[in-house]
Amino acid sequence: MTEPSSSARPTAELTLRGIILGALITILFTAANVYAGLKVGLTFATSIPAAVVSMAILKAFKSGTILENNIVQTIASAAGTLAAIVFVLPGLIMVGWWSGFPYWTTVAVCITGGVLGVMFSVPLRRALVTGTDLPYPEGVAAAEVLKVGSGSGAGDKENAAGLRTLIVGTIFSGVFALLGKMKLVAEEAGKNFAVGGTATGWSTSWSMLLIGVGHLVGISVGAAMFFGMLISWTVLVPYFAHGGDISGGIDALVGSTFRGQVRFIGAGTIGVAAIWSLLKIIGPIIAGLRSALAASRARQDGQALDITERDMPIGVVALITLATLVPIAWLLWTFSAGGPVHDHAFAVIGGSLAYVLIVGVLIAAICGYMAGLIGASNSPVSGVGILAVLGASLLLVAVFGHEADPSRTNALIAYALFTTAIIFSIATISNDNLQDLKTGQLVGATPWKQQLALILGVVFGSLAIPLVLDLLKNTLGFVGMPGAGPNALSAPQAALISSIAKGVLGGDIDWNLIGLGALIGVGVIIVDEVLGKTGKMRLPPLAVGMGIYLPMGLTLLIPVGALIGHFYDRWAKRQANPEFAERMGVLAATGLIVGESLFGVAFAGILAWANRNSPIPPNDAPLAIMPESFESVALWIAPLLFFGLIAVSYAMTRKLVSKTPTGSGPETPADDIATYR
Repeated sequence: MTEPSSSARPTAELTLRGIILGALITILFTAANVYAGLKVGLTFATSIPAAVVSMAILKAFKSGTILENNIVQTIASAAGTLAAIVFVLPGLIMVGWWSGFPYWTTVAVCITGGVLGVMFSVPLRRALVTGTDLPYPEGVAAAEVLKVGSGSGAGDKENAAGLRTLIVGTIFSGVFALLGKMKLVAEEAGKNFAVGGTATGWSTSWSMLLIGVGHLVGISVGAAMFFGMLISWTVLVPYFAHGGDISGGIDALVGSTFRGQVRFIGAGTIGVAAIWSLLKIIGPIIAGLRSALAASRARQDGQALDITERDMPIGVVALITLATLVPIAWLLWTFSAGGPVHDHAFAVIGGSLAYVLIVGVLIAAICGYMAGLIGASNSPVSGVGILAVLGASLLLVAVFGHEADPSRTNALIAYALFTTAIIFSIATISNDNLQDLKTGQLVGATPWKQQLALILGVVFGSLAIPLVLDLLKNTLGFVGMPGAGPNALSAPQAALISSIAKGVLGGDIDWNLIGLGALIGVGVIIVDEVLGKTGKMRLPPLAVGMGIYLPMGLTLLIPVGALIGHFYDRWAKRQANPEFAERMGVLAATGLIVGESLFGVAFAGILAWANRNSPIPPNDAPLAIMPESFESVALWIAPLLFFGLIAVSYAMTRKLVSKTPTGSGPETPADDIATYR
């Protein structure tokens, strides 16, 4: 695709109204992503929906430009990535170290890690964006949305159709979630049962969010998660439940088997998949860095530098990086005050800073490369988090051993989680930054302005995250925490990461289970590589691990959504403008995610209001209008209405595609986007 020349570029780019609009969209999508991350352990990319909303609003201003829209989506894209901090921080609640989320401490963790993520990825831009042929599917798609929306005529109509599709999906998803809380439809279905001398079960959540997630991750990831789910529930659960104690009932046996054994096998598979991802990309990253250094030397020799190639000066990057280490050191010092870490404070905290720096740089490269290869939504951020907490925990064991005092052990567990949270912020933002820079490259943006915009997005998102986390914790709660009610969010990634820290530092982790998961991961990697060489559909190892680890209720509908998205994309490729048709599908799926997520946050607020006077027992269903006797009817209504609304949503999307006049279409082949999703 031809990049715009600098001489023809509009001047309005980093504007005050763009920053304000980006902040508002960031806060909205941050709230939605925090809920989605706590419910299913997955977040969604917000660049495309943010671009659509931004263009719809800025169209009211005659002076709005494509570069200003790009800044808005750059700021707002932080919502889809920084919100992934919920994969770690709730672990501090689960281990009993925090009773809530201290506002300024949480903000500081997100900001410091997020800023480091931006800084670490700046030197990688030439290596992984302009100097490679990585497809950056989500970055390219966002650029195409911006280009369509910046035009007139057909472009305006496409933008209006996209916004309408996003709104329809949001309404359908939010209304169905509301009906569930009113008890007019069932929110879930499932049954555990005995099989011979063992037990297993099946379950699903009637969640449109899962359908949307499935569409976005694609058929390969969906199939891999389904394969992992089959391994978990047809092999591992029955095997480990065989001969188990059924005195507490089948449900208790199946639940304890899954949580206490199968989940750690999934962790082993995820860990091996993350390591394999690292090994595969070290070579390309080193080659790209060499190219970047060569380009830097050429610039120092006096060669002219186009405005679209101007990053933050490397000296400024180094200065900000060093300056950010000061508040991180202070955070680690104050967090560990009075605990065992202060027995060797300078050595441990100094080592932690070195660990954050070294692992942070490595993670920035890993996540940046994976965002370029398969998109930010599919990058192995959770796997990287598992490796980070494992490394942090093992380093603490090397210094302190296995403490006999449970309180000292718990303090070390909390410290490992806190350190991992900072690293995780680095990972999430570096995962997003290079994708945004690819979008900027394609629309002729100024890199340093985008890098500054992403820092602003980090700040805006950081200010919102602890508020949403506290609201959800105080109303819905997290599975496993004291006082969690029937609406508790599973927070699966945080539960896994905290369990690994507890197992390593407590000395009671069952390495045999981790090892079995690692062996499964090696087997899946071999199968995936063979499929890749034969040109067949891939079987991403990380997705298989997630399928093993996540409860079936949170995974069963993701493959269904992937299948729906697959058939929709096949239809889209046959349209006059396949790229526009595919983007409409992405927006439809995003609407399904946004609607339920925003309702989830709103419902948390309703719960807080309903229980403002602390009634005993608390009111867990303030919107319910049907008695318990209606439950059997609600179980039948739910799937019929659920799939009916989804069918209507996609039918309306297809109709809008067919009726919307389009231009000649973008120059980038649709296959670039579809292949790597």
